[in-house]
Amino acid sequence: MFGIGTSELLVIALIVLLLFGGKKIPELMKGLGKGVKSFKDGMSGLDDDKEEANKSDETKQE
Repeated sequence: MFGIGTSELLVIALIVLLLFGGKKIPELMKGLGKGVKSFKDGMSGLDDDKEEANKSDETKQE
């Protein structure tokens, strides 16, 4: 995964734990999950808009 090994992931996890503490990590992950979901929904919306534009262009050409 992106050229990161197990030892590097452990070091990153340890740094995050030291910076934010154990109680804040679930809140951070929840926020991250919401952000990813929002991004996916936005990308899906762009695809839907493209399909609608293509359909309207096809009907105009006929």
